[in-house]
Amino acid sequence: MVLTLLAFAFALGLLVTFHEFGHYWVARRCGVRVLRFSVGFGRILWQRTDRHGTQWALSAIPLGGYVKMLDEPPAGADEAASREAFNRKSLGQRSAIVLAGPLANLLLAILLYASLGLMGTLEPAAILSTPAAGTPAARAGLAGGDELLRVDGVPVRSWTDARWRLLDPLVRGGDIALDVRPAGGGAPRTLQLRVRGGDAAPDGPDPLAEAGLGLVEPRPMLGELIPGGAAEEAGLRAGDLVEAIGGVEQPSVSAMVDIISAHPGQALPVRVRRDGAELSLSVTPRIQPDGEGAPVGRIGVLVQGERPMVEARLGLLDSLRQGVVRTVDMTGFSLRMMGRMVLGDVSLRNISGPVTIADYAGQTARQGLEPYIGFLALISISIGVLNLLPIPMLDGGHLLFYLIEAIRGRAVPDRMREAGQRVGVALLFGLMSLAFFNDLVRLFS
Repeated sequence: MVLTLLAFAFALGLLVTFHEFGHYWVARRCGVRVLRFSVGFGRILWQRTDRHGTQWALSAIPLGGYVKMLDEPPAGADEAASREAFNRKSLGQRSAIVLAGPLANLLLAILLYASLGLMGTLEPAAILSTPAAGTPAARAGLAGGDELLRVDGVPVRSWTDARWRLLDPLVRGGDIALDVRPAGGGAPRTLQLRVRGGDAAPDGPDPLAEAGLGLVEPRPMLGELIPGGAAEEAGLRAGDLVEAIGGVEQPSVSAMVDIISAHPGQALPVRVRRDGAELSLSVTPRIQPDGEGAPVGRIGVLVQGERPMVEARLGLLDSLRQGVVRTVDMTGFSLRMMGRMVLGDVSLRNISGPVTIADYAGQTARQGLEPYIGFLALISISIGVLNLLPIPMLDGGHLLFYLIEAIRGRAVPDRMREAGQRVGVALLFGLMSLAFFNDLVRLFS
């Protein structure tokens, strides 16, 4: 719980502060006087004023931050001071200042995704499991052990990359071209995966699993052996990769455990790969009672899962290119999902609130730095896209008023702006209520 709260607070603080810094940076370039830049809300814990008159503050509640600008010049201000007010700036300058916040979030996402490419990560190779009968993958002719090479002509480097490339077309529906290399080598072939499309709710089924696409199960690899156990007596060693046991070739971890459990006191042939060479041995599981007293077989070894892995590491330019492509793809995907929600094609259950976001923050933080950075990039994109929506009270609402001003040739009347603000408050309240409701449903279901 503590890690979840810390990961959530750090994420929100970083992403909102970066958003506000975008507003600040462009405002200063446009000559607007910034009165305060606060990291956090509430009571000010520390502050200092720079030579431009901006008060930099650290506040008690670390859930974001804010920028306070000079909106109107004070009474009696001279011409120079009046020009520092936000509302005295040109339409283009005001629009740029407002747009800078969401763009800062998208820029941060690009940098975060680029950092993943520079860091380099070990990811599972895109080798597919046997699809369930009747699924689109089975009908397309995919087989267990096929290595996925391209999705709609775009190369994939790993299973993580493959999931990224598959998510949007699976939700959208239609035909997806998959280039695969058969297990054991051979010439690549192109298959057509036909899917109906559907929802992508956080608490719903995985679209890839629904299509019959899954990562091949890990192969059993022996870990720590119990001294004097059946595995040690049979000559097995930690690090042995099990190729076959009990006549079953290429068993999964669960299949190996089941085979051993089902043959107490019976010799089982086992073939392992050790240091690149194959060895044939025989192991006899010892008879032990299970939780209900029934006899089962045990060989005294920790069985681990081993998957083929690839290192995904890119140079600086390729990392930046990946950051741009992923940010553009996810931004487009988010906008399409919002459009489908409006049309009723996608469930409103996809809207998540702070409880779900905090939960994901904690989960990814526990998994490691790379998943957490990916989470930060995704939420940064969400903040940027959300703020660009043409809803009064959001940055997109201000841009909408500026667009109307550009068309009319004069500012939007105060009464129209105030009415829009009331509508915006109502829409945001409804959106927040729905998000909290979805959070509670996920929490208690």
